[in-house]
Amino acid sequence: MALFDRGVEIKTPEQIAAMRQAGLVVGRTLEALREAVRPGITTGELDAIAEDHIRSSGATPSFLGYHGFPASICASVNDEVVHGIPGDRVLAEGDVVSLDCGAIVADRTGRGWHGDAAITVPVGAVPDEVTELVRVAEEAMWRGIAAAHLGGRVTDISAAVERHVRSQGRYGILEDYTGHGIGSAMHQPPNVPNVGRPGKGPRLVEGLALAVEPMVTLGTQDVSVLDDDWTVVTDDGRWAAHSEHTFTLTSTGTWVLTALDGGEARLRELGVPFGGVTD
Repeated sequence: MALFDRGVEIKTPEQIAAMRQAGLVVGRTLEALREAVRPGITTGELDAIAEDHIRSSGATPSFLGYHGFPASICASVNDEVVHGIPGDRVLAEGDVVSLDCGAIVADRTGRGWHGDAAITVPVGAVPDEVTELVRVAEEAMWRGIAAAHLGGRVTDISAAVERHVRSQGRYGILEDYTGHGIGSAMHQPPNVPNVGRPGKGPRLVEGLALAVEPMVTLGTQDVSVLDDDWTVVTDDGRWAAHSEHTFTLTSTGTWVLTALDGGEARLRELGVPFGGVTD
């Protein structure tokens, strides 16, 4: 059974292993979606691909029915930052779509464990500023993960995310939407902000799993929620990118549970020890 320290869930190695299996389902589903994105496909068709992939992998979609959410992925297009509801919207050449996916895998006791990740995918050819926006968001996520180490604090991640984005230009960073703890529930304490000073928040310890997810815009950080009560859009109509991985720390380094290689290649490029198990 997972232990809790002031509301923070600390997993056993066996529970982390179940999260890795959920993470692999998420990672493979997102790669299938990346390959499927093209002009003319609808966001609803992408959702159907995701649900089929998750269920055929022996997992359950985390998002479907979560607080009433009606789909298995979030599909957020252009100025939609997060929580876009898939439907009959047709993707067009030059769009950009954020695809956020979660899956649940049960351990041997039947208890479910979550994985959660997101990618932002250009639809065909997009303007250079959009390509760069997507790159900045993804790199900021990796810089945040790379800043985490045993004995550190949650906002070490926040500071690294913010520092990278600010160094790249005049981008907006969402502050009211954050990363989060994850485990036997999709969203758990602690929050993982995308801005802030280092050295604050809960300590980073073995068994803690976090989802890091910068949401970066070409303009303002100010956003609103549409009448569907889910879709978050930029107030100035400028486009956004969203990148997310779930990771944990082990005694030997960092393990990105939703990356197909465990994050090994990217972590080594950043000089961070890989702490995962080769699948």
